[in-house]
Amino acid sequence: MSEATSPTNLRQFLFSGQGWPYLLVPFIAVAIVLDQIGANSTIIFFSSALGVVPTAALMGRATEELAHRAGPGIGGLLNVTFGNAPELIIALFALNKGLQEVVKASIIGSILGNLLLVMGAAFLIGGWGRERNKFVAEAASAQATMLLLAVVALILPAMFLLARGGELPQLGDEATNFPSSVEHMSFAVAIVLLCSYFAGLWFSLKTHRDVFNPDTEHEDVAAQAWSLRKSIGLLAMAGVAVGVMSEILVGSIEEASEGIGLSPFFVSLIIVAIVGNAAEHWVAVYFAARNKMDIAIAIAIGSSAQIALFVMPVLVLLSFVIGPFPLSLEFSGLELGAILLAVLIASHVSQDGESTWFEGVQLLAVYVVLGVVFYFV
Repeated sequence: MSEATSPTNLRQFLFSGQGWPYLLVPFIAVAIVLDQIGANSTIIFFSSALGVVPTAALMGRATEELAHRAGPGIGGLLNVTFGNAPELIIALFALNKGLQEVVKASIIGSILGNLLLVMGAAFLIGGWGRERNKFVAEAASAQATMLLLAVVALILPAMFLLARGGELPQLGDEATNFPSSVEHMSFAVAIVLLCSYFAGLWFSLKTHRDVFNPDTEHEDVAAQAWSLRKSIGLLAMAGVAVGVMSEILVGSIEEASEGIGLSPFFVSLIIVAIVGNAAEHWVAVYFAARNKMDIAIAIAIGSSAQIALFVMPVLVLLSFVIGPFPLSLEFSGLELGAILLAVLIASHVSQDGESTWFEGVQLLAVYVVLGVVFYFV
């Protein structure tokens, strides 16, 4: 038996944080075949959802390799562009089909999942058997502050709509065509959020690079660097595969939701949001288990900030040319309340630079409670 195929190396591949998603590669072909023959929508949905996971993992790995070769500046731009590409691609297909409630639910679900589910699991697994884990509080605080800005940007349009005598959309309602003033305001807010995000990149990659880049090598995840040609080729292949899986996923979501007895809103909020980030979530927990909490926190809070300050504004801007009408930054009261509470809790538990397994249990409990509430609503 060769060294590359030895049992030890196989275990390292499967449990390195990046190997296991590739076991789901067969579901890509399964989803395509089922979609072509017109199989049951529920089966197509779950097959395509599982097919998204390995394509997202491959895209993340290829992006990481390119970022490593390009240096911190260009590497940061690459991570912005491709870090949450699966969620962005899924949302674009939903936006094109006029499923704006699915787009909004997936955005909310991604933020809640990262802040509560992922960070909670990281605290629990990382703190199990240890008295406490330590991380750089300043970096976590900066990311949490960016998220608070995003919450303000979501709440103020809602207050504006209420002050003008309007009503907030009901949870899971089909998208409605808001007044032009709301659409234009959403466009302007999206520009501000994007500017804030790029300023945050400059802050973390240039002026305060030492704070955001502690001594956290990745040698236990990436055993060997890829060539530039291989990285670009696999990134392109992953992008095409994500697009195909996303189109199938979005096309089956409504009928599949009816088949399993759940609303499209709940399916988008929980299942689609988790699937789009599955590989990234696993890596965060993997690093936490090895007491590298700085990386785990950066993934959990940083990915949430990227969704709120980059992906969401980009979707708003693109909606003016994609879909039946523009995407407005108007969410239901329960969605806004959930996001506000999640950001405040995440900010509170990360401000001291320490974590324990019990804090992880509490974060997971909040996520489960929110899931129960959204299910019954």
